[in-house]
Amino acid sequence: MIAKTPQPPYYAVIFTSIRTKEDDGYSAMAGEMERLVEKQPGFLGFESARTELGITVSYWKDLESI
Repeated sequence: MIAKTPQPPYYAVIFTSIRTKEDDGYSAMAGEMERLVEKQPGFLGFESARTELGITVSYWKDLESI
């Protein structure tokens, strides 16, 4: 998935995690966080990749929104 962001300037926040064999609720929590962040003022979109290393990039219109 590629986020459809407006023309710059905007801000990106990068979150990384190291995955283990045990999920321990990670997938459920990630889904809940995605639903909640979409409701936040200034949120522009996100994209993520999850294998052994999880990387999520979220995009925001300004520093105050972050």
